[in-house]
Amino acid sequence: MSDSILEIQNLKVNLMSPRGIVHAVRNINLNIGKGEIHGLVGESGCGKSMTAKSVLRLHDEKKMLYRGKILYKDKDLLTVKPKELKGIRGNEISMIFQDPMTSLNPLFTVGYQLTEILKEHGKEKKKDYRQDVYRLLEEVGIYPPEKRYAQYPFEMSGGMLQRVMIAMAVACRPELLIADEPTTALDVTVQEQILSLFKELRRHRNMSVLIITHNFGVVAEICDKVSVMYAGTIVESGTVREVFDDGKHPYTRDLIRSIPKSGERGGKLVTIPGTPPDLREKIDGCPYAPRCAWADETCRTKKPVLESISDTHQFACHKGNQI
Repeated sequence: MSDSILEIQNLKVNLMSPRGIVHAVRNINLNIGKGEIHGLVGESGCGKSMTAKSVLRLHDEKKMLYRGKILYKDKDLLTVKPKELKGIRGNEISMIFQDPMTSLNPLFTVGYQLTEILKEHGKEKKKDYRQDVYRLLEEVGIYPPEKRYAQYPFEMSGGMLQRVMIAMAVACRPELLIADEPTTALDVTVQEQILSLFKELRRHRNMSVLIITHNFGVVAEICDKVSVMYAGTIVESGTVREVFDDGKHPYTRDLIRSIPKSGERGGKLVTIPGTPPDLREKIDGCPYAPRCAWADETCRTKKPVLESISDTHQFACHKGNQI
């Protein structure tokens, strides 16, 4: 994996719930290149966040069962000891969660919380981190840093809080940043600013980014490659141009078709019929078959495997070359 920063191989994640075992992630493969922004896109509940959190093993492992490998610099993160994993979290791989307000402590100032991260994970030990925090705040576009340093989370807007979370995540200069729905609940203008910030950080730091989203607009704006996830499996993966212009899987096509077109008025909103499968149940064939207009008996009984049609483009569909 010379050109990769992270490689997920045959990952399965099962979750114990009060209603039974949830097969949340079902044998997925994912490769993130160095300096690449990779989008993981799909409907809510398809396993995107579960996959992301598995990279840093952020689940309650008493209720989780992992199978497969998550390779980072040739280390399998699913088997490294807790002490070594603690050293990787924050320092080498960092994560931004969906809701910044619930991720920040309302009782402490932003400056204090950033300082604590630098004290805990920083490679250089100092008595005073104030200037380092100022530089971090400026890097993510928070001005004036001296004023913002002393503010509490409730004194900031949603977009400003998201920038604070990004500052926390990149404080120790990680090589891989995982962003889970980083633009949710932000207005369009602020979304654009946050996405531009990710591109700037990638350019200045050569940092790889995995963005979890349900929004194909975010993918089109910022990503180099994209993987489409459905019911715990990856059904298609490729460059953004390959997937948008020549998507092979019916789910990919239906997702793109359902995006409202800018400037169109009075047109019918395209929706995908049916509902995703229950992830507690065994799925024998293609998980999308019950909702797919092209499905036949083979689709319902035989599980498709990822086929490569180029060095970067893969899809898992019995009908992909016929549609």
